[in-house]
Amino acid sequence: MKVSRTIAAGLIASMVMGMIEMIYEAVAGDGFWSPLIYIGATVLRGLQGLRPPVGFILWGVVLGLMGHMMNSVILAWIFTRLLARGAGSRSALVSRGVAYGLVVLVVMWYVVLPVVDPVMLNLTAPVFVLAHLMWGAALGLLLPVPAEAVSRPATA
Repeated sequence: MKVSRTIAAGLIASMVMGMIEMIYEAVAGDGFWSPLIYIGATVLRGLQGLRPPVGFILWGVVLGLMGHMMNSVILAWIFTRLLARGAGSRSALVSRGVAYGLVVLVVMWYVVLPVVDPVMLNLTAPVFVLAHLMWGAALGLLLPVPAEAVSRPATA
């Protein structure tokens, strides 16, 4: 599988997930930028004490975007290496993506975030679940099915 395709899938899936989180948090009154700023708080430790509603903080948004998209690309690469190869159909790839999104969610919410970025736990948990499931589904939709890639004739 082409690395560029994996990168593109990871970036687009991160945007799907991010928009779900950002729109929900805005509608809920916690602040449109809060998910990104909470991610940025991994580096900008002074932001760990933020409570909703969260306004726009430039460097929190910039670092949050960078961190979210970078992590999504890395996780997409891991997915293509471990789980995507055996998928024989689009539905299998999407199902594996959704399951992978759920695994990523559990590891992040219960293992990583409490230690590395506890302010992220201010996000609405059910929406965080939905966003991760949609991230995995988008990943599965955007990556080529390995069986399709093998059966395609080479073009000159």
